[in-house]
Amino acid sequence: TDRKKLHTAPVGHVFRLRPFHVLVATGGGYAGYRKYEDYKLEQLEKRGVEVPVKLASEWEVALYKSVPTRLLSRAWGRLNQVELPTWLRKPVYSLYIWTFGVNMKEAAVEDLHHYRNLSEFFRRKLKPQARPVCCLHSVISPSDGKILNFGQVKNCEVEQVKGVTYSLESFLGPRICAEALHFSQVPAGNSFQQQLVTKEGNELYHCVIYLAPGDYHCFHSPTDWRVSHRRHFPGSLMSVNPGVARWIKELFCHNERVVLTGDWKHGFFSLTAVGATNVGSIRIYFDQDLHTNSPCYSKGSYNDFSFISNNNKEGIPMRKGEHLGEFNLGSTIVLIFEAPKDFKFHLKAGQKIRFGEALGSL
Repeated sequence: TDRKKLHTAPVGHVFRLRPFHVLVATGGGYAGYRKYEDYKLEQLEKRGVEVPVKLASEWEVALYKSVPTRLLSRAWGRLNQVELPTWLRKPVYSLYIWTFGVNMKEAAVEDLHHYRNLSEFFRRKLKPQARPVCCLHSVISPSDGKILNFGQVKNCEVEQVKGVTYSLESFLGPRICAEALHFSQVPAGNSFQQQLVTKEGNELYHCVIYLAPGDYHCFHSPTDWRVSHRRHFPGSLMSVNPGVARWIKELFCHNERVVLTGDWKHGFFSLTAVGATNVGSIRIYFDQDLHTNSPCYSKGSYNDFSFISNNNKEGIPMRKGEHLGEFNLGSTIVLIFEAPKDFKFHLKAGQKIRFGEALGSL
C-alpha cells in the first residue's frame, strides 16, 4: 500500500539502436582492431622480419572513414584547452611522459606545473641548445620524427612507405602558375612531375617524416627558401602511423593537409603538413587566415592563398631552422623539392631523426 510505483518503459524504447550509434560502435571497434594489427606489425619490424604489403579494400577504407575522427579531433582540441588544477598537472603530464617516452630535460620549461593545459604541454618549446642546426648540409630535418621514406619521385608517384604509393598531382593539387611561384620560366612538360622541375638536369625528390605523440610538435624551415603559396585541403583525419600508411593507399591524399610551395636556390620546393586523428589543428605562424578542421567542408575541395602581392613580390622568406608551424599531438611532414641529380640523402628508412639534423646535400 505504501510502496512507490515503478514506472517502466517498453524494452524496445530502452534498447533502441540508432544508426549513428551502430556506425560509431562498428567503426570504433574496427579502428581498435587495426590498432592491434599495427602493434603486431611493429613488433615484427623490431625483430627484423619483412612485413608483406597488404592494402585495404575500398569497403575497409570507407568503414574507417565513417568513424567521426574530425568530430573526435575537435572534441580532443576542446579538452586540451581545459585548464588543469595545479595539483593535477604533474600526475597527468607524468603519465603522458611515461607512455610516450618524452624527454623533458630538453624542454625550455621543465617544471610541469608551468603548463596550464594539455595543449600548452604538447606545444612546449625546447632549449636553444637542444637542437643545433646543421650548417654543412643544404637540407635539414624540419622536425623530430621517424623517416618513413625518401628518394626520387618517379612516374608522378610518391612512396608513403615502401611499396605503397600515392599520386603526386592528387597530393599537391593542380599546378600553380609560374607567376604565383615566382619562377621566371617554367618549361612545358608532358607530365605533372615534369612541370614542377624548373631547371634542366634537375630531379624531383621527396622525404616523409612521421611525428609520434611523444615527439617535439613544432616544425621548422628545412632550408633557405621563399614561400609563395598555401593550399589547404580539408579532408579526413585518419591515423598516419606507419602501420596505417602501409595499409591505406593514398592515405596522405585522403587526409587534411596544408601545402606550402615556393622556391629555393635549386628551383621548386614544397613542405606539406598532413593532419591526423586528434591533430585537427595545423598552425602556420605567418598565416593568420588558415583555419583547419572546420566542421563543414566539400569533399575534394581546397582553397588557395598567395603570399605574392603588389606590396610583396618576394613571398615569405624563411631561413633554415626558423620556426614555421606546429601540430597538436603528432602527424606527418612531407617534403617534395627539386634538386640537381647529384643530390644525396644521408638517411635510412625507419631511422629516428631530430630537428636540425641533416637530410641531404649536394
